[in-house]
Amino acid sequence: MAWSIAEVASMSGVTARTLRHYDDIGLLEPAHVAANGYRYYEQEQLLRLQRLLLLRELGLSLATIAEVLDGQRDEVAALQEQARWLDDERARLTRLARTLSRTIHHLRGGPQMSAPEMFEGFAEHAARLEDDLAEQHGAGVREHFRTAEDATAGWTREDYLDAERRGAEVEAQVVSALRSGASPGSAAAQAAVAEHFREVSRFWTPDRASYTNLGRRLVEDPEQRARYDAQAPGLAEYLRDAIAVYARAHLG
Repeated sequence: MAWSIAEVASMSGVTARTLRHYDDIGLLEPAHVAANGYRYYEQEQLLRLQRLLLLRELGLSLATIAEVLDGQRDEVAALQEQARWLDDERARLTRLARTLSRTIHHLRGGPQMSAPEMFEGFAEHAARLEDDLAEQHGAGVREHFRTAEDATAGWTREDYLDAERRGAEVEAQVVSALRSGASPGSAAAQAAVAEHFREVSRFWTPDRASYTNLGRRLVEDPEQRARYDAQAPGLAEYLRDAIAVYARAHLG
């Protein structure tokens, strides 16, 4: 029995756009493609998709998932590595919860918080993010972090709030383009990404490769993906694809 891409999307909760992307990168090819271009999937492909979604739910990157599914990487070893990450993340979230509780207590008239107490759980996340990106893309990534630190060294609270507001406005534009049915390469999506690029450039200036990698990170990092997809299902992948189009067209 074969299922169309629309039927598989409906059953799995994965968008047809995502399934086509998985096909394009060789992660999940359909059983066959009809003369009219429609993709069809059979039992073997559904089982592969099931494993793919399980591994993605556990936070593995698409590159690692591909290695596991194709037998190039030991699945148990990959899951053990991810389990260690989840244990670390659980401990960090516990610290963040403790920070939040202390902040609420302070705002209700409790004792003053020390500066280190205010940021418990944040600094190690930033350091781990920097280490992860450097491992994936080379030590040159660390220069971007230093550039961003220098760019914001004199920022006030209002500056940070303004950056947050502008970022939210850009994301709202991307959500609007996605919900309208516009493709990632459409004028609406590309106009939003042009604004996104300008905002990113306030902190550091990406080239084609680094900006494309930034888009990929939105999907491959579980926290980033969850944050974007909470605004609109599929938003992380949509923005990643729109960023890739913009980078190819405008960046050297």
